[in-house]
Amino acid sequence: MSLADELKYDEKGLIPVIAQDYETKQVLMLAYANQEAVEKTLAEGTVYYYSRSRQELWHKGDTSGHFQLVKEIYYDCDMDALLILVDQVGAACHTGKRTCFYRNKDGKEVC
Repeated sequence: MSLADELKYDEKGLIPVIAQDYETKQVLMLAYANQEAVEKTLAEGTVYYYSRSRQELWHKGDTSGHFQLVKEIYYDCDMDALLILVDQVGAACHTGKRTCFYRNKDGKEVC
């Protein structure tokens, strides 16, 4: 049985995934994966997600060229969330920012 089989997905078949830079530890993004996305991530070494808006598998970087190369994968104590340490090629955010978390609580851009 693989890790993808053992994880606990929500009622929609999804699990939250945090992508973090493996060197700086900067949190890059939060997205969701289904079992197929987890299986492809494990097999190929680049991150796949499930796009909730498009309702389809999403290989991070296919359109932007900003791939996430897997360095390590962790799961939490309940096996219902993933943390993936990545070598981020280019920007993680669709806005072109390095991280999706580039604004503070006051809306000021901080990175």
